[in-house]
Amino acid sequence: MKISYNWLKQFIQTDWDTDATSELLTDLGLEVEGVANYQSVKGGLEGVVVGEVLTCEQHSNADKLKVTTVNIGTDEPLQIVCGAPNVAVGQKVPVATIGTTLYTEEGEAWTIKNGKIRGEESHGMICAEDELGLGKSHDGIMVLAEDVKVGTKCADLFKIENDQVFEIGLTPNRADAMSHFGTARDLKAGLLAKGVNIELITPSVSAYQVDSRTLKIDVDVLDKEKAPRYCGVTISNLKVSDSPEWLQNRLKAIGLAPINNVVDATNYVLHDLGQPLHAFDASKITGQKIEVKTLAQGTKFTTLDGVERELDQEDLMICDAEKPLCIAGVFGGLNSGVTAETTSIFLESAYFNPVSVRKTAKRHALNTDASFRFERGIDPNITEYALKRAALLIKELAGGEISSELTDIYTNKIEDFQVRLSFENTNKLIGQEIPRETIKSILTSLEIKINNVTETGLGLTIPAYRNDVTREADVIEEILRVYGYNNIETTSKLNASIANSSRFDDHKIQNIIGNHLAGIGFYEMMANSLTTPNYISLSKLLKEEHNITMLNPLSNDLSVLRQSLLFSGLEAVRHNSNRKNSDLKFFEFGKTYHNFGDKREEFKHLSLLITGNKTVENWNSPKSETDFFYIKGVISLILERLGINRYNAKPVTQDIFTDGQAYYLGKTEIVQFGAVKKQILKHFDISKPLYYADFNWDNILEIAKRNKIKFTDIPKYPESRRDFALLLDEAVSFEDIYTIAKQTEKQLLKDVNLFDVYEGKNLPDGKKSYAVSFTFRDEHKTLTDKQVDKVMSKLQDNFTTKLKAELR
Repeated sequence: MKISYNWLKQFIQTDWDTDATSELLTDLGLEVEGVANYQSVKGGLEGVVVGEVLTCEQHSNADKLKVTTVNIGTDEPLQIVCGAPNVAVGQKVPVATIGTTLYTEEGEAWTIKNGKIRGEESHGMICAEDELGLGKSHDGIMVLAEDVKVGTKCADLFKIENDQVFEIGLTPNRADAMSHFGTARDLKAGLLAKGVNIELITPSVSAYQVDSRTLKIDVDVLDKEKAPRYCGVTISNLKVSDSPEWLQNRLKAIGLAPINNVVDATNYVLHDLGQPLHAFDASKITGQKIEVKTLAQGTKFTTLDGVERELDQEDLMICDAEKPLCIAGVFGGLNSGVTAETTSIFLESAYFNPVSVRKTAKRHALNTDASFRFERGIDPNITEYALKRAALLIKELAGGEISSELTDIYTNKIEDFQVRLSFENTNKLIGQEIPRETIKSILTSLEIKINNVTETGLGLTIPAYRNDVTREADVIEEILRVYGYNNIETTSKLNASIANSSRFDDHKIQNIIGNHLAGIGFYEMMANSLTTPNYISLSKLLKEEHNITMLNPLSNDLSVLRQSLLFSGLEAVRHNSNRKNSDLKFFEFGKTYHNFGDKREEFKHLSLLITGNKTVENWNSPKSETDFFYIKGVISLILERLGINRYNAKPVTQDIFTDGQAYYLGKTEIVQFGAVKKQILKHFDISKPLYYADFNWDNILEIAKRNKIKFTDIPKYPESRRDFALLLDEAVSFEDIYTIAKQTEKQLLKDVNLFDVYEGKNLPDGKKSYAVSFTFRDEHKTLTDKQVDKVMSKLQDNFTTKLKAELR
């Protein structure tokens, strides 16, 4: 939300600088995220002064140039070469002096410098309207009034407005502060708490009166639940034109483009008081009647942006006797708005149900200044006042007369909130005793009425516009934010509660594995759970009927909940690869979402994505690209860290992998991993091989909870190692050797390791050589060679029998 400081000072006249005001607003909960400077003319005409042309002679080397001398109030006049056809002796003109920076219409800066033009020196520039940003004319130089004093700064002459604009990060609950008046109301309370008592100026509407009754438009509110209050009035014989400069500057300062005096007046009151208004061209209202109602499902309606929309049966509409004119509280219609030909209007001011407006705005993907306020809840008691304020402003800007009685349909009044405040609870929640008189002063400054005072507390009436203050705790929060969080003393005493939580809690296990992965070079990513339905075509395992579709998607690319973590991970890889970051190791803890007909389910996963080199390029280590065995090793380390040491490996049939594997504990799947297929990578413009692992985190958590931690002493007795060089068939895997070895000797054999593989020259066709080491240890005594030789003999026999292995 943008708040103009000059505009704010119309409500509260303060001389505080912007830094101090920003700090106070932030302390009050209206966080100032930044302050921007605004000038009605870019550059503020700094360095441009009034000059008088003393002489004007033809340039000796150019027919279209004149050589002038200009008095700007300095000791010596300036010689300036000018190409304008209308320059003449005696004129008062704007002169840009040396060093002045001017701006083009596109905002590009250029600086006035000393120079020579066709051999004649020029020490400044006599300016045209467009060169100064004061207009669009470039027919000649700008000629000023004769009585203007030479040397006057043009910034003062043209009343250039300089403003500071606060960018406030407004929280959704603070609907009361969504205007300059609301911000000023908070600022007044904050200043009073600091001992500065300044009056809050409320614009008067005492001049409002009905001029005639020549244009009556009846109003019928058919859905009073969605429109609790609706006001309207007509204004006739007005003239639509450009708004005056002061109003344009106010709107431009907060980033709004002026349109015309009528529309600008409604926008001004919107940001002035926080009450949205809408002006209808009265000549386009059929039957001299306004009806506030819902329409049939699928009714067509074209909004101001030219888009034809299908209405929902729950959308509240402003209609005439025949057709819809406006989506209530959200957006106007294309054929009922104010145009240059408009001479009479029906001006609307209303309070619409916040929930209804929010649903309609989301349904049609429309976000306007009006819906932003309506859906958060505006002040229901300001509706009539704002209408009168806008009507008077339109009369001032566009002429005309108020040509009907003011209609105000307010059947079920929205009441103020009644809250009981306990002094004891206040001090307890704040943690410090605040003087009772200070509490009363703060509440009064916030327009909270004190109905009664007792020794124990206060009976309060909260105004309806503070729809976020409905409980005692809310009132205490209001007291604290005005009193100042910084004024609460910090105690040296620290109180803490020790939670009794299991070491198997999901977040603990997740943190253990997350820290482990970060320690070996992985980066955690968090992708959006919303994705595009187009990814269904990339895998046969993803079913369209399993999609959970959003009712009001922001776009088609974010319209369904993901069934797999793979594709959002590939988006992250593509994003990094396109920025020359190609060596990637990502992990993500996330959920997948599935629609199984009569129920919806979500599952937790851990995904790993690896591509590029294993390590950062370095002079003393060669490049080593990631491969299948690298991700397999990472997975083994994760499972070992979780205490999962025994599992079965099976080939994966998933169509996203090339030569994928899956690990199972019994029939429970733990993880699937492998190289992602090239056609999937091609869809994401990824050229390098990429390896992906998908852990079923729900299953892992269940297994981890069943595991018991075992502690053993450091071995007292030495290990013994023996090696075999085995000639094997190509189809035999190391896992086969490992399994047979572990089955052969369960007590003494502690480790089996493959340390060399050879294939090719000097070996028979279809054969390969594995160099395997075996580590033995007895926990109770030192092993003898005889014991080890006996086990090695058994191993050799089993390898020969079961794998047809030969010793090399």
